[in-house]
Amino acid sequence: MASPFSANVRSHDGMAILDLQGEINIFAEQAMNAAYSGAVQQDCKTILLNFRDATYINSTGIALVVGLMAQARKSGRRLLASGLSAHYQEIFKITRLADFMPIYADEVKALAEVRS
Repeated sequence: MASPFSANVRSHDGMAILDLQGEINIFAEQAMNAAYSGAVQQDCKTILLNFRDATYINSTGIALVVGLMAQARKSGRRLLASGLSAHYQEIFKITRLADFMPIYADEVKALAEVRS
C-alpha cells in the first residue's frame, strides 16, 4: 500500500524546512511545489528538504527534487537535504544530486553546519 505524500513547511533559525512524508512520486508534485513556494514566501536563503519520513522516491520524485534545485539556484537560494536513508544517499550520489545539494545525516547536523 502506497503511503500518501505530504509536505509541511516550518522555519528554524532563518532556514525553511520542508518535512517530506510518504512516497515521492508523480502524485507528490503539487504538494511538493506548494511547500517549496511556502518556503520561498518566508524569504529564507536556505531551504532544507527533510527526507526523514519519506518512504520511497522513484525517478519522477528525483526529477521533482531536481526541479526544486533548479528553482533554488535560479533564485539564489541554497538547497540542502537531510534524513536520506543510505540507499537514497547512494542514489543522490549516482545521479550527482549530491554534487549540487549538500546531504546531512539529520536535521540537527544540517542546522549546525549552516550556523557555523
